[in-house]
Amino acid sequence: MTIAWFFIAVLCLMALNVPVAFCMAGVALGYVLITGNPPIELIVQRMISGADSFVLLAIPFFLLAGSLMNAGGVTQRLMLFARSLVGHITGGLAHVTVVTNMIMAGMSGSAVADCTGTGTILIPAMIRERYSPAFAAAITAAAATIGPIIPPSIPMVIYAAIVNTSVGRMFVGGFIPGVLMGFFLMGIAYIISRRRGYPRETRASLRDVFVSTKDSLLALFMPGIILGGILLGIFTPTEAAVVAALYAFFLGAFVYKELRWRDLAKVAEEVVIGTSSVLIILAAATPFGWILAAERAPQHLTAAFSVFTEPWHLLLAINLALLFLGCIMEALTILIILSPVLFPIVAAAGINETHFGVVLVLNLMIGAVTPPVGVLMYIVCRIANVSIADFAWEAFWPTVALIAVLMLITFYPPLVVWLPNLLLK
Repeated sequence: MTIAWFFIAVLCLMALNVPVAFCMAGVALGYVLITGNPPIELIVQRMISGADSFVLLAIPFFLLAGSLMNAGGVTQRLMLFARSLVGHITGGLAHVTVVTNMIMAGMSGSAVADCTGTGTILIPAMIRERYSPAFAAAITAAAATIGPIIPPSIPMVIYAAIVNTSVGRMFVGGFIPGVLMGFFLMGIAYIISRRRGYPRETRASLRDVFVSTKDSLLALFMPGIILGGILLGIFTPTEAAVVAALYAFFLGAFVYKELRWRDLAKVAEEVVIGTSSVLIILAAATPFGWILAAERAPQHLTAAFSVFTEPWHLLLAINLALLFLGCIMEALTILIILSPVLFPIVAAAGINETHFGVVLVLNLMIGAVTPPVGVLMYIVCRIANVSIADFAWEAFWPTVALIAVLMLITFYPPLVVWLPNLLLK
């Protein structure tokens, strides 16, 4: 009963627009004041320990890499490269949006950074080409969900830190699902574009492809540097984030020469705000999770899920619950609160931790597109100047495509675990 009151209190505070971190920390503090256990000093100690992790240092550096890419001209060159490859397909700019996000996914690890970078350029371009503004917003938001699935990935770093699993295996495990997401979204974009008569670009000549490839070649090296360095043991995922940020700065400042010193203040502001919002929630969630453990929440949930005798039954039930929660809660909040609770349950059922982690992150990314709280939805609706209702209507089929990939990787684990097992022994 205490657990139920815990979640009711958190949801009530969230409904009053209290920041998520203060919701969890406040409820944990209230529990301590009422019960007298644990000592109140332990709340502060737990909050500090929750953010004190070497792995979490990857978060600000991947955010920095994404911001530097957007400010330094890297994003624009990647879009021109994608345009030369797929712009000639019906619905060309929609495909360019998806392919660009697939490429950028291998660099920043942040859906918000990818969505903002591609959306500010490609959504107005699609609208000028007579695409529906709501469709332009929907395909951009859906494509941005690929960012945290194809490595690197900030949510995967957080999950790995919480459940104490390998960041490298999580990164490699997301590669095939991320590529599938791109293909499925391109298929949906093609069908819709054919039905509506959306235009396609003139097919790029071999010379145009060569020029765009040459111009973006150094940027295209970044995913190989990040993932190759991790797989070869040259650096850790955290160190890979530092390398990505330094490489993005080098490209923007010295190669493309579009990154100015005055731009660094805005870049730093974006990184500080983004990192602070993540770490304060992580810190607040630590005492909250400790108290849930003290109240035996994992054991109660395990008993509730014991009715599912097969692992795939359990995963299906968790998927449905997460898809619902994604509609009413912010993705990061769900990740931080539920990862330590659900992980022991799926581990006891014999479900691979990498498989479950990728399934969990993809669930949460779908939630970032769906109303009423999807963060990607609000970003693209502001850029395209469309209503939430119009966006929701157009986002239906792209969301179906993402859910189809979710079901595939849920019920066929080799799509996630085969590559890590092959490359990381």
